[in-house]
Amino acid sequence: MRVRAMQRKLHRWAKADPGRRFDDLRNLVYDPAFMVVAWSRVRGNKGARTAGVDGIAPRDIGFAAAELLGGLRDDLKANRFVPCPVREKAIPKASGKVRRLGIPTTADRIVQAALKLVLEPIFEADFQPCSYGFRPRRRAQDAIAEIHYLASPNRSYEWVFEGDITACFDEISHPALMGRVRARIADKRVLAWIAAFLRAGVLSEDGLNRETITGTPQGGILSPLLANIALSVLDEHFAAKWKALGPEWTRAKHRRAGGAVMKIVRYADDFVVMLAGQRADAEALWDEVSAVLAPMGLRLSAEKTRVCHIDEGFDFLGWRIQRRAWRNRSGKRAVYTYPSKKALASIVDKIRTLTRCRSHRTLADLLRRLNPVLRGWCNYFRHGVSSRTFGYIDHFAFWRVVGWLRKRHLGLNMHTLIRRFAPGWQIQAEGIEMFRPETVVIERYRYRGTRIPTPWSPAETPGTPAPAA
Repeated sequence: MRVRAMQRKLHRWAKADPGRRFDDLRNLVYDPAFMVVAWSRVRGNKGARTAGVDGIAPRDIGFAAAELLGGLRDDLKANRFVPCPVREKAIPKASGKVRRLGIPTTADRIVQAALKLVLEPIFEADFQPCSYGFRPRRRAQDAIAEIHYLASPNRSYEWVFEGDITACFDEISHPALMGRVRARIADKRVLAWIAAFLRAGVLSEDGLNRETITGTPQGGILSPLLANIALSVLDEHFAAKWKALGPEWTRAKHRRAGGAVMKIVRYADDFVVMLAGQRADAEALWDEVSAVLAPMGLRLSAEKTRVCHIDEGFDFLGWRIQRRAWRNRSGKRAVYTYPSKKALASIVDKIRTLTRCRSHRTLADLLRRLNPVLRGWCNYFRHGVSSRTFGYIDHFAFWRVVGWLRKRHLGLNMHTLIRRFAPGWQIQAEGIEMFRPETVVIERYRYRGTRIPTPWSPAETPGTPAPAA
């Protein structure tokens, strides 16, 4: 495939020369092959049914796609392309606050996807292994596995600095972000397109146009990559501190002498710093991290940022991570990862909402909605100590569905209800069986270290050993 071959070249060149600035990338952005791949990604995205300010969703475009791509290509080549404001959509959060998404038009999404196809292989060559969010072939389980690896008794990174950035996507400084982009990109046309997307503005839900002088809108295809470029200042800072300590034996000597050793684990704008040292060393990170973030226009949240010990435990990406005594083994301790109370409450609320009496016409309709929710949640948490939680969710979901059936069939007693709808205590309808969380097999997710390959250089990383801690 032409696009993948070109991406491999860009990634290889960026990896070979960390100081190289890429010029003449505009031809790739509006290359017909890149435009077609960009359109296929926009068309297949989960948000393809959602329209921007023009009222046209990607799924609404049928045979007119070729004409749309041709017109976009002509506008990009002639430097006539101007992005539209994003449509603001407020999504309620569990905390009671709202997350404001910015939904671009279909044309803008295609251009952003094409830009990402070109830029991502270049910047992926610079990103540190400790970053996991919105990166290809990386997932939240990798971040949890690294925390488990560092906190385990053999390495004993016992102090945890939980960082929370206030309104990260809304407050990133445009000049600082573009400065980091220019360190790698010299093509003025490409830089102008990126800056135009950042300044495109927002059409609020009440119909008002609002300028965007900071931040990158959540909901844009290019936004996660730009956020990672901005937040990589944190990764680079802690990577430089780690490198300054020298080889493994000097780090061990430094630790024995009472010095602090630390590593950051970041997933998008959520991060923790695992530290081997004293609480005072962790507390000192408040000022240090704030100083690193300040040039990017970012700041730590005073309410949500905190320092804790691994024995106290903390929540990260939906997981509860805590060191405890081994079951049935006195004196030994191990790090446990399991679903947090907040994650458990979230799935319980979803099950309760889906199993309300008038939500679905038939049992089959209910199972079609409920099964993906249960399966997705269990697949995410099946790599932790989740057996008891899965058993609880299984019991709760089963009896909620039974309760739904009782309300729909008031004339049936429990015995008849179970015989008709749940033979063998397995609820089913129209050939669809209810997904049972208690049947999910628990598997430990292994820490992959620096052995995670990119889509463009799979041959260069499999033999790389995990970093010493």
